[in-house]
Amino acid sequence: MSKTALNMAVLTVSDTRTLETDTSGSTLAERIRQDGHHLVDRKLVKDDLFHIRAIIADWIFQPGIQVVLITGGTGFSGRDVTPDAIAPLLVDVIPGFGELFRQLSFQEVGTSTIQSRAVAGLANRTMVVALPGSTGACRTAWDRILKEQLDSTHKPCNFVAEIS
Repeated sequence: MSKTALNMAVLTVSDTRTLETDTSGSTLAERIRQDGHHLVDRKLVKDDLFHIRAIIADWIFQPGIQVVLITGGTGFSGRDVTPDAIAPLLVDVIPGFGELFRQLSFQEVGTSTIQSRAVAGLANRTMVVALPGSTGACRTAWDRILKEQLDSTHKPCNFVAEIS
């Protein structure tokens, strides 16, 4: 069975980074390509609930995007609004994603992982994943969760049938 290549978009939420200094978004873009998927869009937006929501809503609406990866804005500071921005857009939340991410992240950052509001869900046959803004967190999420769950050949189950 051949692997299904998915179309993905990456959004970096940051008040301080540019596309040139965005190592987290670059890491996700690199992993997407390395694993045979297509990066169809990549943007950077300031930490603003309505701007984040508008971009994600547009991507969810586009039939050519099956996965949206967001990096940044998942902590507890007043500026961290990514989970709040996407919550109304998600039809189904994937509770196990955040739980597993924090479990894996604990091995790397210890109890600081409890400050992550990493979340994933489905909307309009699109998987939306919100990750912390650190490059390490993006590596952990891709290498230890997303790579397999976005691989149509991964058994016993994966999310590809739900989004393609």
